[in-house]
Amino acid sequence: MGLDLDYMEGQTPLEDDEKEGLLIPTIATRGELDEFEQQNIEDAVLWALGLSVKQELIFTEKFIKNVHIRMYGRVWSWAGTFRRTNKNISVDKCQIPSELKQLLDDAGYWYANATFLPDEMAVRFKHRLVSIHCFPNGNGRHSRLMADIIIDKGYGLPPFTWGAGSLLQAGNTRTIYLNAVRAADRGDYAPLLAFARS
Repeated sequence: MGLDLDYMEGQTPLEDDEKEGLLIPTIATRGELDEFEQQNIEDAVLWALGLSVKQELIFTEKFIKNVHIRMYGRVWSWAGTFRRTNKNISVDKCQIPSELKQLLDDAGYWYANATFLPDEMAVRFKHRLVSIHCFPNGNGRHSRLMADIIIDKGYGLPPFTWGAGSLLQAGNTRTIYLNAVRAADRGDYAPLLAFARS
């Protein structure tokens, strides 16, 4: 396959068989891939903002997969399909369904019992979801859109700004984000909560 990708810190490399799922054969560079993915994602964001959905339906495997399909379905054939390879981060590929079910059950409980303030609930969900790493690619962007859907549809609050910059570019915004995710990995959610609204 002619797709040769460079990866920045925090990006999970695609396996060769995952690259073969590219639906647009003319894409040859990271920049071209990012451009097509971004267009698909922008359409998914518009869809999500116009969505009328009950909170309990958001916390389902079907919805999680559907959002990923909406974000990447015009670029990757495996959009919405759990990854079949192990990565250097995340849970084992065989544990994805059970880990996701646990997260969805936890989130349903958090929501029903007001366990956390709205922003913290959505950010905790985002962090756990990205750590499961359900899909071969796009997990960070997918988890951020899921948090936006939760905060907007579940609580009627504005979507997060996520640093108001591109996280696809190397630079200060991406570094702050990755450091905030690492802090959350250690149980300190304050930096990620602050970044989400910055």
